[in-house]
Amino acid sequence: MTPVIKLLRPEEWARFQSDGQFAGSPDDLRDGYIHLSTPEQAIATAAKWFAGVEGLVTLTLDADALSPLKWEPSRGGQLFPHLYRPLTLTDVVSVRS
Repeated sequence: MTPVIKLLRPEEWARFQSDGQFAGSPDDLRDGYIHLSTPEQAIATAAKWFAGVEGLVTLTLDADALSPLKWEPSRGGQLFPHLYRPLTLTDVVSVRS
């Protein structure tokens, strides 16, 4: 398993659980894909985009089971995983809040 991370605000996680799928945050919807991070990248992602968010939820997903997943250059030229479809609850390997 190759872990990748999706960070969600508590209200996004609640909506995801209720709906059974997550089409994305406003940033995801604007860009046309679900922004994901490696576990190492998630620390900087949390600091940059989620500073001050209480109850941040960390979803761990298996990159090997996600399709269509593309690794594309982003912040600082690093390759970040981008998922070109909504997330489903079956994609979630583990949840930490």
